[in-house]
Amino acid sequence: VSSLADPEDGSQPRGTIMLKLLKTATLAAALTLPASIAFAENPMVGGAPMYENKNIIENAVNSKDHTTLVAAVKAAGLVETLQGDGPFTVFAPVNSAFEALPAGTVESLLKPENKDQLTRILTCHVVAANALSDAIGKMIADDGGDHPVKTVGGCVLQARMDGDKITLTDENGTVATVTTADVKQSNGVIHVIDKVLLPKM
Repeated sequence: VSSLADPEDGSQPRGTIMLKLLKTATLAAALTLPASIAFAENPMVGGAPMYENKNIIENAVNSKDHTTLVAAVKAAGLVETLQGDGPFTVFAPVNSAFEALPAGTVESLLKPENKDQLTRILTCHVVAANALSDAIGKMIADDGGDHPVKTVGGCVLQARMDGDKITLTDENGTVATVTTADVKQSNGVIHVIDKVLLPKM
């Protein structure tokens, strides 16, 4: 305490030191805040952290909810594509979405002779853009509540709002809900969905 006492000349070193300490603490907080916010922004998916500096494949392989999707992407030969620069928006069905398809569907699609069909189905879940939920919501509102989404696979999905959730309707009338939005990737974004979207049957 004595070292911070006011000197005889009347100057105020205690106040000056405290001000410097306060400025240093404020600067340190400002420098560390963005990193913590960035870490907090990306939700966990399938029990695994999703890193913004990793690509779609690097993150997806760690999600225990997307093992079927990852297997399908590998069988279709799309790993290299989805590791590319993009940007891509991927609507990623969870395992239970694939399990809800008719019995034997997934096993059949994973066969080499059905690679073209599998590729079309998977690319009907991919958009060649980086579309976060706010942007999709705005497009839905601008289009009067129903926005067509053109996919890489040639399918057109209809994006709508159901309360505060985005839904996607495929060309067969199947409605998928985005259950986890805005999982940012180095080459785009993943939105987790609860149904598999199929081309026109």
